[in-house]
Amino acid sequence: MDIPSFPRRDPAEAGFWDLRYEARFAPWDAGRVPARLAAYVEAAGGPRRVLVPGCGSARDVAFLARAGWDVLGIDFSAGAVALARRDLGPDAGRVRQADFFAPIAEAPFETVYERAFLCALPRRLWAAWGRRAAELVVPGGTLAGFFYFDEGERGPPFALHGQGQLEALLAPAFERIEDAPVGDSIPVFEGKERWQVWRRGGAQG
Repeated sequence: MDIPSFPRRDPAEAGFWDLRYEARFAPWDAGRVPARLAAYVEAAGGPRRVLVPGCGSARDVAFLARAGWDVLGIDFSAGAVALARRDLGPDAGRVRQADFFAPIAEAPFETVYERAFLCALPRRLWAAWGRRAAELVVPGGTLAGFFYFDEGERGPPFALHGQGQLEALLAPAFERIEDAPVGDSIPVFEGKERWQVWRRGGAQG
């Protein structure tokens, strides 16, 4: 794939991502539903209320909706939301333009699904991401998804430099209850991501 030339922008700003979606440049989009997500939904024992932050083209939102889950996908990029709504058809209303760090009327959720959102955020926002994840997940609920580990500094994608770094972001609110390799990663993440499920502390009410 030829990589378009983009002006320098901060990936913490919606304009950075608008330019890429307008150019149809989304190498982070696998074009399919990850096998680990499909297995997670199958094993869940029933539908859940789930948030998909940084949903992009919202392929996973469509899958969760078809599975009967009460899903909301958000993205602060107008270009991403326009693309998602075009492709979602009757489920277009499940996606809206919103900021993960701003109030969300439907919060909290039983599950927050992580798919290339944390690694899209500059590292200076990671501590705020961890605090916000704890606010958005009900006690007893889960943060589930894919986490990218590598040694590089540049991004996006911005890599976690070890499991301890992720634990520091999520403790003490979450406990890791599942950790597994990923067999169907896209090339940029191949061999460098893990599927993990983290349970929010406290009893679900």
